[in-house]
Amino acid sequence: MIRVADYIAARLVEGGVSHAFLVTGGGAMHLNDAFTRHPGLTPVCFHHEQACAMAAEGYSRVSGKLALVNVTTGPGGINALNGVFGAYTDSVGMIVVSGQVKRETLMANYDLPLRQLGDQEVDIVAMVRPIVKNVVCLQNPEDVRYEVEKALWLAQNGRPGPVWIDVPVDVQGAKVDQDFLRGFVPGEADVPSVEQGALKGEALRAAARELIARLRASERPVLMPGTGVRASGAYEQFLRVVERLGVPVATAFNAHDLLADDHPCYAGRPGTVGDRAGNFAVQNSDCLLVLGCRLNIRQISYNWSAFARSAFKAMVDIDKAELAKPTLEIDAPIHADLGDFFEAMLAELDAYARAPAHAAWLDWCAERVKRYPTVLPEYRERETPVNPYVFARDLFERLESDDVVVTANATACVVTFQAARIKAGQRLFSNSGSASMGYDLPAAIGAHYATGGRVICLAGDGSIMMNLQELQTIVGQKLPIKIFVLSNDGYHSIVQTQRAFFSDNIFGCGPANGVTFPDFLRVASAFGIEARRCAAHKNLDATILATLDGEGPQICEIKLNPAQSFAPKLSSRKLEDGRMVSAPLEDMAPFLSREELAENMIAPMLEG
Repeated sequence: MIRVADYIAARLVEGGVSHAFLVTGGGAMHLNDAFTRHPGLTPVCFHHEQACAMAAEGYSRVSGKLALVNVTTGPGGINALNGVFGAYTDSVGMIVVSGQVKRETLMANYDLPLRQLGDQEVDIVAMVRPIVKNVVCLQNPEDVRYEVEKALWLAQNGRPGPVWIDVPVDVQGAKVDQDFLRGFVPGEADVPSVEQGALKGEALRAAARELIARLRASERPVLMPGTGVRASGAYEQFLRVVERLGVPVATAFNAHDLLADDHPCYAGRPGTVGDRAGNFAVQNSDCLLVLGCRLNIRQISYNWSAFARSAFKAMVDIDKAELAKPTLEIDAPIHADLGDFFEAMLAELDAYARAPAHAAWLDWCAERVKRYPTVLPEYRERETPVNPYVFARDLFERLESDDVVVTANATACVVTFQAARIKAGQRLFSNSGSASMGYDLPAAIGAHYATGGRVICLAGDGSIMMNLQELQTIVGQKLPIKIFVLSNDGYHSIVQTQRAFFSDNIFGCGPANGVTFPDFLRVASAFGIEARRCAAHKNLDATILATLDGEGPQICEIKLNPAQSFAPKLSSRKLEDGRMVSAPLEDMAPFLSREELAENMIAPMLEG
């Protein structure tokens, strides 16, 4: 006989789970005990359950493996929701196992409209259901094998995502005979899954053949890969497809580390906060192949009808719902696993010869990358405070090819994604679906446990305050995380929005209007972390090097110029008659003259 909690631990380890991120609690007492006893699990204690989930997400992005999140009942589970939601939107798998009150005091077992029965009880199943692939309250101990195996399968197969098992405390401590437990068999179980009906075999080979023929016949093909490439476990196959096709590659938002800047096929970073080169490539293409990117609004803009309007658009995704969104008009939706698709493509590319026109088109795209840099010379002219684009560029010049960079959202993410010159082997990511403040520190901790090496964490002064307590986790575990705090007096992206729409009422963004921040060097001192500050370009390189080379955790506050807006950035245009229109992706602010824009457009320009 084996305790249910011990069985869960053992089966998760058999399924490849090696790390547990947790905050202990009475409602999870047997789970806490089992997960910290099992020799195959490395337990990592946090100070907030939200951080546990965000760490599990960062861990999975880097390692490709699942992590375990263990929280207690009531507030423990509720606190984890934001991090779980981020994993769900960004297709990152994780296993959450929560404690729950004993079955005798579980509201669900009584036909009464109670708000609460058990101590600290909450109906976490109902709260979690919209943001996970599957959630279950394990009330029958004999179902433990089935539910754990089901969770492992769902988290990793099809479109990855979080799964949640809620375990009443009396079930946690119950004993079962593991020799007689029923198992989970995917083909026999009634489990709705987005991959059902996906193309495989000869049908997929035929789709690949047709697509290759269309790509070769086109004059201006572009590949747009997204985070699904890594989520599918098919990164190496993707690189081989790129090498065989030899056409421009414009990486989607949060997937820029798929292709190094010096790769001959690199064509930029399209999107509403991308760069001009990437948008010129996509908007001028006559054949666009989207690979594992869900083409969200941040990618295609609110003017989605103008997205790649001259292109035949093919899109490969494991989730067929993404292929049919009302914001998209896809000419060739291909419902398939990217790993299967790349294998089909490679099989059909054996004798492929690149079309002569593609070399000239590749040169055209490369010329736009050179012509429209995101880090402008004038950004270096003002000595102080530091320009964020200069900082991001200079930081990446000093990073190694195996470095992992985790960013917060807003400036830390937008500017870095635009300005970083990425080397082959580097990782750079944030969470884009939830885009929550507070992501940076926990995700960096998870990334460290995935690699065992140093991690560079870019945190905004606003974002770091949301999970500041995890500095103690970093200190207590002696983690070599190098934290750059980008200080620009508050919530810079919100400031830009309020300036544009409510310029007479800037509020809730910084020290002048309600949101204040501490002295981060004193904060670092309180946690016992070596720290420094840089406010001038002349000191930037030395400060970056000192932070990167320092022993253990390090904090470096970068005093940024708050007057620097995101640039380029998609914006609305005011027409001569006073009307405001959403500009197409190729027409980014600061706006080019109509003549210069026309010089960069092969596809027909839109009127207005």
